[in-house]
Amino acid sequence: MLTATDRYLARLIALPMLGTLVISAMLLVLDKMLSLFDFVAAEGGPVSVVWRMLANMMPEYLSLGIPIGLMLGILLAFRKLALSSELDVMRAVGLSYGRLLRVPYMYAIALALLNFGIVGFVQPLSRHAYEALRFELRSGALGASIKVGEFTNLGKRMTLRIERSLDEGRNLQGIFVRAAGKDGQTLAVTAAQGSFLATDDPDTIIFRLRDGVLVNDAPKYKSPRILSFSSHDLPIDLPQIERFRGRNVDREKTIPELAVMGHDPATPEKLRNEIRANFHFRLVEVAMMLLLPLAALAFAIPPKRSTSALGVFLSIVFIVTYHKINEYGQGIGALGKVDPIIALWTPFLLTAGLIMWMYHVVAHRPGGQPIGALEYAFAKLGKQIAKLLRFGRKRSPAAQGAA
Repeated sequence: MLTATDRYLARLIALPMLGTLVISAMLLVLDKMLSLFDFVAAEGGPVSVVWRMLANMMPEYLSLGIPIGLMLGILLAFRKLALSSELDVMRAVGLSYGRLLRVPYMYAIALALLNFGIVGFVQPLSRHAYEALRFELRSGALGASIKVGEFTNLGKRMTLRIERSLDEGRNLQGIFVRAAGKDGQTLAVTAAQGSFLATDDPDTIIFRLRDGVLVNDAPKYKSPRILSFSSHDLPIDLPQIERFRGRNVDREKTIPELAVMGHDPATPEKLRNEIRANFHFRLVEVAMMLLLPLAALAFAIPPKRSTSALGVFLSIVFIVTYHKINEYGQGIGALGKVDPIIALWTPFLLTAGLIMWMYHVVAHRPGGQPIGALEYAFAKLGKQIAKLLRFGRKRSPAAQGAA
């Protein structure tokens, strides 16, 4: 049963954890949104596809934001308790750090299971859907629009240019079309207006042109044939769009699929290294979440009579650095330079040892402070910077008077 203290801790952790998760996810989404808008605009695709692509990227962003949210949620909760002396009162009435970590570990286990479901099953499928949308944009399967004022190739033998597009593309003006046949015959058309019309054949559309001139030339003609028209239908064969590949990339495989392929003797060695590296990368990322409550506690408690926020800064650096080390270990493991188990689990064990030492110093040594030396060094540096700033302010009036 949860006590009143447990419920109090749960409330203290929940707000900063959810706030950090939302903020980190939104920052990643905003950063990606700008590049996606540029990409979709360059490919001439509909704006709505941007939201579909962002939705498919959300599982990846959540898998990055959940550990950060968990770390900062627990850290800020215990920091508040330490600065308000509530932590000293809890310790004085017999609550050990191990007992106080019961609620943080409830959060950690629940979020670790959630993150395992995301990175193990949801993220691979959403990643494949994201890449499929990128492929369809490039190939034109999403109905990419013709760029106004630029030459657009429709297949290998037709070029189209449009000066203006009105009424959401239903009224095109200033049209130039050039088509080349296999027998050397060419067709050049200019028209004042035009519009695309669908046909019963899904591979063919009609380009209805109005008020224009058609020039037809061929090797057997002595001179080009010129025709003025008020209305002319030009059939256009749509290029064949190849199908997108299957989920044959390691990042797009679920955890069970990676396990099966990694133990299959028929899997090529290069692919097996990539699969094993990705498999262990996902596992160590989730396993580290079970150590984050201990790390958060060690970073959260500042020295006595200090309100330094150095621990908050170091915690962010710590978790981001560990993630980057894992990415590097995955890279060298995928190349076969180092066994993926060694490349990924060795940093995990070293980091786990460091976290356990930091927790031992805080929990079992009176007055212990694992980052105390850094706190002292940064405090001295802050005093020196403050002195320099005060010296500059004192010197500036005298310097002005002398001038």
